Amino acid sequence: MNIIASEEIFFRSPFPEDVYCYSPALCKLSSGRLVASFDLGGPGTGKLPEKCSKPSCDGASGNVCKVYLSDDNGKSWHHAADFPMLHARPFEAGGRVYMIGHAGDLQIAVSDDNGEHWSDLFMLDDTAVWHQAPCAVDHRHGNVYLVMERTIEGATWPGVAPVLMRGSCTADLTKKENWTFSNPLYFKDLAGPLPAYNGVPFYRTGKQTPDGPQHRYCGDPGVLESHVLRIYDTAHNLYDPEDRTVMVLMRCHTGLSNIACLAKGVELPDGSLNLQPVITPGGAPLAYVSMPGGHMKFHIVYDDRTRMYFLVSSQSTDSMTRPDLLSQERYGLPDNERHRLALYFSTNLFDWCFAGMVAVGKTPRCSRHYASMVIDGEDLLILSRSGDENARSAHNGNLLTFHRVPDFRSLIY
Repeated sequence: MNIIASEEIFFRSPFPEDVYCYSPALCKLSSGRLVASFDLGGPGTGKLPEKCSKPSCDGASGNVCKVYLSDDNGKSWHHAADFPMLHARPFEAGGRVYMIGHAGDLQIAVSDDNGEHWSDLFMLDDTAVWHQAPCAVDHRHGNVYLVMERTIEGATWPGVAPVLMRGSCTADLTKKENWTFSNPLYFKDLAGPLPAYNGVPFYRTGKQTPDGPQHRYCGDPGVLESHVLRIYDTAHNLYDPEDRTVMVLMRCHTGLSNIACLAKGVELPDGSLNLQPVITPGGAPLAYVSMPGGHMKFHIVYDDRTRMYFLVSSQSTDSMTRPDLLSQERYGLPDNERHRLALYFSTNLFDWCFAGMVAVGKTPRCSRHYASMVIDGEDLLILSRSGDENARSAHNGNLLTFHRVPDFRSLIY
């Protein structure tokens, strides 16, 4: 198998049996500095010396977000900060660096010296329980656009609704009043009544293996882990000539593999944001789109030089195996294969070409998944949530691994 990327261990859990590595995120600053973040979760985080967040779905003892910096293109890193939150991601706006995440409440921190020193956490919203993974952020019109997700009360997994957020790069984004929030978009409003012929949902909701492990469970169909992207091609069917529309691509949780969900965020004349379904030129709503690995957390970046989108996602090889026949090393349902990380490229977000394998774990327990990615000159840099033979499971890994795809544009054909 041709592996197109190098790999090195970025971080190793000190307690692999009950402290897990989650939420890798990468950001390249205008100075050239790289910012990496991730969080530690699981039932054992109380053993860590760092201050933990309040308990969350990812750890009975709370989570710790850790921040690292590199000034040599990822060859070496130094630790900069810890925060009691999870699902955080760094972004740059107006010469400042922000870290947005949550501990149920929506929170943010800021750095005025390229990530070397950070403020305490500021509260952005405490009226909902928030969720989200580190996904793509859009910069346009002097603003930053990103998605966070509100948890739907009483819903089963995934049970979240994306909310598009916009903040001016000249404003203090630690203040809630400097953000504009869209409406939450619920899956039932995006996809409508479940169609009769698309196989959604593939499994009945609930436990799939009565006598097997608890993790063979299927939640309701839904979306999560949303990316904000923009279409620049004037020939694209979904191009907005006024440039006031962003595409929101989401992981599609249905039990089927290689399907994502699509919505759009529209800036209305009064300055408000509306998150709504995409309507095709034929007048039909377009909720489901084909995407390699769209059933798991993926990451997409746009390359201005080639006008290509690059996608890193989980490659599925056996999603039609019956759940009761999966090996004990496999986590969850058949569409939850987590140890094969692949790279693709596209001109239009719909038609994807395979570029190569970024990494493949030695066994299904040795995950390489939930990655984040940035362009660094001629290279793609990828930070992956990973594991080795000591991992608790493919989901609850004990490593972060750092991958470099050299001369990535040469992979286009």
